[in-house]
Amino acid sequence: MKHLFFYIIILTSIFGYSQKKLSKLLDKYNNESIPYITVNQLKDNNSNVVFLDAREQKEYNTSHIKNAIFVGYDFFSMDSVQNKSLKKDSKIVVYCSLGIRSEDIAEKLKKAGYTNVENLYGGIFEWKNNNLPVYNTSEKKTDSVHTFSKDWSKWLEKGVKTYE
Repeated sequence: MKHLFFYIIILTSIFGYSQKKLSKLLDKYNNESIPYITVNQLKDNNSNVVFLDAREQKEYNTSHIKNAIFVGYDFFSMDSVQNKSLKKDSKIVVYCSLGIRSEDIAEKLKKAGYTNVENLYGGIFEWKNNNLPVYNTSEKKTDSVHTFSKDWSKWLEKGVKTYE
């Protein structure tokens, strides 16, 4: 029993530390102009959510959240959203790898009049780290996640890391 308690303490401190580091990273790059929503808030109640993927095409093709709409980042165009005929009050969750690029895209959506936009805290990495499914371009479940780069791959704790 004593050993079990010790292992629980170790695991809690590791995951807690990881979350603190992620929090610091997001604080460094984001200004929190868009509210975060966590994976835990979404995992059981996301049927009325429109997910927008703010990563690049090769990242999206490797895997994405089910039914997510690819909008990209480097070549983002508001047309990619407006062509989907989304209502301005639709519940929209924008995500990327960790939640940095998605804040930029979410800000553009807010500026264009979308009123119910949130940023997925920890992005698709946190989604996969919480054992939630991701899908490839054939809409088949996959364990692969494009991690953008080797440096960013340290944030993905579960799944198969791919990058170029």
